[in-house]
Amino acid sequence: MSENEEESPSPELRLLPWGEKNEKQSLLSTDGDGYVSRFADDMEAAQLDMGTTLLDRAGALLGDADASAGELRYLANRLVEALHDALRVADSRGRRVPGLGVGGGEKGVGRLVAAE
Repeated sequence: MSENEEESPSPELRLLPWGEKNEKQSLLSTDGDGYVSRFADDMEAAQLDMGTTLLDRAGALLGDADASAGELRYLANRLVEALHDALRVADSRGRRVPGLGVGGGEKGVGRLVAAE
């Protein structure tokens, strides 16, 4: 394995919808039926719901010709966060589907970069 390649976690490890500030993954060894697994399911659902709500609000703000640069920058940063969360959920769920494999990208899915 080369220096830049990360070893894939074993299938029984679940990528949690939260992570460390230094981009380290939070993984849970689980059968999928414990308290933390259920909490992670609820967190994923909340993240996806917030992303949907944000997308609706983004459409309205982008349609407003009087929207300020600050409002648009704030919107862009929230959209980056929502996309980060959605990709992390997709990566987590994809890891649990047999034969699907792990998310792509140089460092996998789930990196957060905001230009605040």
